[in-house]
Amino acid sequence: MNLVFIYSAGALVATMANVASQELVWRLLGGTGLYYSMIAGTGVGLLVKYVWDKRLIFAYRPASRAHDLLTFLLYAAMGLATTAIFWAVELAFWYTFHSTGMRYLGGAIGLGIGYWVKYRLDKRFVFGSQA
Repeated sequence: MNLVFIYSAGALVATMANVASQELVWRLLGGTGLYYSMIAGTGVGLLVKYVWDKRLIFAYRPASRAHDLLTFLLYAAMGLATTAIFWAVELAFWYTFHSTGMRYLGGAIGLGIGYWVKYRLDKRFVFGSQA
C-alpha cells in the first residue's frame, strides 16, 4: 500500500508540474498556444516523473550517465502511448467544453489513466529488467 501512495504522490506532483507548465506557456502566448502548452507540460511532467520513479518507486541506480540517458529514452518511449491517452482526453474536454479549466481537468484525468498504464510498462520493460 505504501508504494501506491508514493506512486500516486509522484503522479500528483508530475501532474501539477505539467498543468503549471501548460498554464505558463498558455499565458505567455496570450491564450493561443494550445499545442505548445501541451508539449511543454508533457516535457516537464516527463522529467519530474522520471526522477521520482527512478529514485522513489524503483530505487534504480544507473551504472553511468550514458546508461541513465538510455534508461530515460526507454522510459520516454514507453510514455508515447500513455501521452496519446493523456492528450486525447485533454483535447476531448477542450473541444467539448471550450473551457481552459475543463481542458486541465481532462488533462488530469488523462494523466491519471496514463500513469496507471505507464507504471505497468515501466515495471516490466524499463526498470524491471535492469534493476
